[in-house]
Amino acid sequence: MDQQKTQIVKPKAAPLRDLWRKEDKDFTKWLEENIDYLNEKLDFDITIESREEKVGPYRVDLYGEDNFGNKVIIENQLDKTDHTHLGQILTYLINLEAKTAIWITSKPMEEHIKVVDWLNETTPDDISFYLIKIEAIKIEHHPFAIPIFSIVKGPTGNSKKIGDEKREYAQRYILRKEFWSKLLEKAKSHTKLHSNVSPSKDNWVTAGAGKSGMGWSYSITMGKGSVELYIDQGPEKEAETNKIYEVISKDREKIENTFGEALEWDKKEGRRVCRIKSHSKIGGLKDADLWPEIQDDMIDRMKRLEQALRPSLKKI
Repeated sequence: MDQQKTQIVKPKAAPLRDLWRKEDKDFTKWLEENIDYLNEKLDFDITIESREEKVGPYRVDLYGEDNFGNKVIIENQLDKTDHTHLGQILTYLINLEAKTAIWITSKPMEEHIKVVDWLNETTPDDISFYLIKIEAIKIEHHPFAIPIFSIVKGPTGNSKKIGDEKREYAQRYILRKEFWSKLLEKAKSHTKLHSNVSPSKDNWVTAGAGKSGMGWSYSITMGKGSVELYIDQGPEKEAETNKIYEVISKDREKIENTFGEALEWDKKEGRRVCRIKSHSKIGGLKDADLWPEIQDDMIDRMKRLEQALRPSLKKI
């Protein structure tokens, strides 16, 4: 009996303009919704806070913060790098008081690669510049293209090492830990979900949902708080993640009726993690005078979310 031969298919480059015709309306919007693709290439996670953030008469493509509480700006080019975008990046970084600038391009020019190197060597240690190349590949006869990010230049360990002491006392860290301390203490009298969770310096705290690869998470940014159930069975079990999400989503109407309002059902093609979310509309970390109300609202939403989803989770 002849053994069936394994076929090896060679991927082909997919023209970026076929995937995203316009940088602002197509690529930037896609990246905002799929920032996990970029996060996987970095040693920190970015949370996007706004698109087309105003800087005087100009607008930065994406604006957010990393998981250390530092502001991040992202400027996109589907063509080769140019002087105009280099100037814009410096303008946005300085005026928005950001710590990290990310320049995404399909063709990094050698002249601009040298500039990014120089900026990383000469600017203060807590300022970082990344030059990142975006490509896409497509498998023959397959309907989807795969985006690929690669770091062309970034800060070196020696020039950009931020001391542990400086991180420890970063203002955003202190605010987060204080916020979580108060929320978790309050939550104990309403729900036991996070009773064994310690306050964090990150913008989220998570407790297991009693199922592998699933958890109940609170998250807070400068502008808003939210609660969610996340589903992530790991990189090798994406199909299993999707299956669990589909089982739960079949009960969507009943779940939302029990919860008392519409939820955000966050499942996107090509993204591994699925989420079922609810957002607090009162304020965020910057609104210290509203913290008690924000925390009460988030705890109430978490309690209602858990109660609404529990019957569906029993089916998993």
